[in-house]
Order: sequence, then structure tokens, then C-alpha cells
Amino acid sequence: MSANSRMTVATHALTWMALVCPKRPDGIVTSDQIADSVNTNPVVIRRTLGSLRDAGLVVSQRGQGAGWRLAREPGAITLRDVYLAVEPDPLLALHPSTPNQKCPVGRGIPPVLRGAYDRAEEAMKAELAEVTVADVLKETVA
Repeated sequence: MSANSRMTVATHALTWMALVCPKRPDGIVTSDQIADSVNTNPVVIRRTLGSLRDAGLVVSQRGQGAGWRLAREPGAITLRDVYLAVEPDPLLALHPSTPNQKCPVGRGIPPVLRGAYDRAEEAMKAELAEVTVADVLKETVA
């Protein structure tokens, strides 16, 4: 199993936008420009930006001068916001098959693990809520 990097790509894109957009008269950047910083395919960036747009974190502009800009100030975008925008599935999941209900462990483990997983995810979200894109930018370019 490989680790999911959607959160990292999205945070990188937003942080780069927070650095570059204010320096441009129109505040607009392209997915190709962001992809160059992330060192990935622009299609990956466009998919990511689509999720961020749906969450109200970025705005797209069509037509001449098309591109993307932040929808909020970097200090108003938390990593929790980013996580919720790009990670639709739970952090940890139970096995898709129902365990053997004749086994005491198989019968009893799902609710125990679900509770532990839910608490872990809430703790992670609380931690992510304490860090903004502005914080990431400040520490990145320091």
C-alpha cells in the first residue's frame, strides 16, 4: 500500500499560490505554473484545484487570463480545511468484509476499532485546524 499524497499536493499548491498570487496584478496563476513547483503533471493539479474550488478555498477564472486564485486569505485557510476538501474517505477504515460473527473477536472488534479510529481522526483534524496556509508559507520560506 502506498501513502496518499493528495493533502501534501493540495497544501503545496495553496502555499505556492499564497506566495505568488499577491505578486501578480490579477492574482491569477495557472495549473501548469503550480505543477512546475509541485513537480507533477498539471492534470493532477487541476483535479486537486477542482476539489479545493468545491470547498471554497480557490476560485477559477475562465477565458482570457484563465487560471486560479485563492478564495480566502492564506491565514483563513487551515490545513483542516484542506484535508476536508481533498480527503473524502476516513483516515482509517474497517475491512470491507464483515468479520466472522461466530468468532468473539470478529463480532466485537468493528465497533471498538471504529471508535478508536474516529477519535484518532478527530484529534488529527483538531491539530490541522491549528495550522494555516499562512503558517506553512512563513515556515517554508523562512
